[in-house]
Amino acid sequence: MTIFNQYRGLRREIYILFFGRIVTNLGSMVWPVMTLILSQKLGMSASQISYFIIGSGILMLPANLIGGKLADRFNKKWVIVICDSVSILCFIVCSAIPLGIVTIALFIAAGVFQNMEYPSYDALFADLSTTKDRERAYSLEYLGGNLGLVLSPTIAGLLFENYLWLSFLISGISIAVSTVLIAVLVKNVTPVEDDSEEAEYQESKEGVGIFRVLKENPMMLIYILGAALYYAAYGQYSFIMPLDMASVHNEAGAVIFGTVSSLNCLAVVIFTPIITRVFSRMRDTGKIMTGRILVFAGYAVFLLLLGFIPGYYIAMLVFTWGEIFTTVAEGPYVSTRMPASHRGRINGVMSVISAAVFGPVDLVVGQLYDNKGSFPTWVLILSITLSSVALAVLLRIFDKKAYPKLYKAKEEEK
Repeated sequence: MTIFNQYRGLRREIYILFFGRIVTNLGSMVWPVMTLILSQKLGMSASQISYFIIGSGILMLPANLIGGKLADRFNKKWVIVICDSVSILCFIVCSAIPLGIVTIALFIAAGVFQNMEYPSYDALFADLSTTKDRERAYSLEYLGGNLGLVLSPTIAGLLFENYLWLSFLISGISIAVSTVLIAVLVKNVTPVEDDSEEAEYQESKEGVGIFRVLKENPMMLIYILGAALYYAAYGQYSFIMPLDMASVHNEAGAVIFGTVSSLNCLAVVIFTPIITRVFSRMRDTGKIMTGRILVFAGYAVFLLLLGFIPGYYIAMLVFTWGEIFTTVAEGPYVSTRMPASHRGRINGVMSVISAAVFGPVDLVVGQLYDNKGSFPTWVLILSITLSSVALAVLLRIFDKKAYPKLYKAKEEEK
């Protein structure tokens, strides 16, 4: 219980958002098997799937920017509630109509509105926590999301063959429950007052454009590029991995991938509190670098043991450790270095840049997989991951000079 005691003392609203994350992700059953829906249900090739991912990514771009603007301008709680309401309607309609292009279009529409709400959700965790509590708050958010995801990928794999419509319905109902929780129980979203020295970098800059703020924070540009490369490589977990499993194990591939995804979520639930506690004194730049190295190692293990089912679970465990290190550090890294007035917009810009990198990478990966096969594709994926590691090393070296007060505060804690 000592491990979980670290989450005490946060604002009441953070715990409500935490439970909302759990309930929402209990029904996240469609995204984990989307590649398999497109390939096995709709007969698309890897190249065609990459076009689909790029096309949907392009639609997400304005959603991310609009969502960031809405987060900084309006009440973040109601941005989340309104966007979720549209998603709920889309999922319920998807469950009631035959699987086809219309279903996929509605699913993408739901994804657009979920992307639009993301900057508000992420910024709320920063608004409602002080600088010293920021990592615990983001760790709790991440833990909640994965508590809900523990069983949903496995259930999605089991429903995939004959009851796919039920996955859409469960997703809609779960998001609806979460939305009601947030609408009724989250009452106060006023940002906390933080007068610590390290909070100086978070002082609001109303009226200043986001690109000017980024120009004043060159380290943030290095971070954003590294994160974009990392997520372009990370996304292959739900693209190339299931295609490889389906290729090697045929119909069993969906169930295997579902259980591997569930292990990912279970490992997050078990190890997130442990890593947050044990590595609390490690700087966020060190965690980001460590996380990307471990993701690279997880992919390498998967490639080396492809065809050996127990090897998938070993690879996923290593991969998940990397995911945890990265995720618990990224939110605090950005929110402690950017003005509070721009938290929504910076999340929107980061999502757009990530999509701009993610799309071409998916296109090349899909073409390479169709034309050259699995091994050359994984060589490319591993190379992109290593590039993100290199940028994390640069970030770790030069960040102290850019934000000395954050390091001074950390040294005083010791």
